[in-house]
Amino acid sequence: MARPKSDDKRSAIMAAAIRVIASQGLGAPTATIANEAGVSNGSLFTYFETKVDLLNHLYVELKAEMAAAALEGLPTGSDIRGQMFRMWNQWLRWATSCPEKRRALAQLAVSDDITPASRQAGSQTMAGVAKLLERSRENGPLRDAPLGFVVALMNAVADTTIDFMIQDPANADKHRTAAFDALWRMVA
Repeated sequence: MARPKSDDKRSAIMAAAIRVIASQGLGAPTATIANEAGVSNGSLFTYFETKVDLLNHLYVELKAEMAAAALEGLPTGSDIRGQMFRMWNQWLRWATSCPEKRRALAQLAVSDDITPASRQAGSQTMAGVAKLLERSRENGPLRDAPLGFVVALMNAVADTTIDFMIQDPANADKHRTAAFDALWRMVA
């Protein structure tokens, strides 16, 4: 009879995968991830059929965590600018406080191993952010642009801002606010 799977072991594998991918890239062997998690390589494959399976699960979970952090405490009674500003601040706070997760997610996002189904699941976790962005651009200069294009612009501004916030923590709030103001003028 097979032993029941442990949520703690699965969590340890996922946390180890984040650390290893962030430091060594997607080419890191599963044995390194298993060792970092404190499990055997065979145990890793009890939880994930293949390395690609692990990468896809990790991608979806990181997207979901990022989306949840971005939308946490969203002031529903506030105007759209206030809601976007809150979402922006929460998103950047997550990214700067979880640099390994950010690096791992950035690598996963450009990986050919991430399946269309996982990309779709990741997009669905970001639906609340997309809806907020859609409302923000209703009357703006990008109202007719494809949503994917607008999201890519927002991601580029966010990535640059996060880098500056990390490199210059004394001015992190200034960078975050200035970038939001620029983003708002671009979108709304």
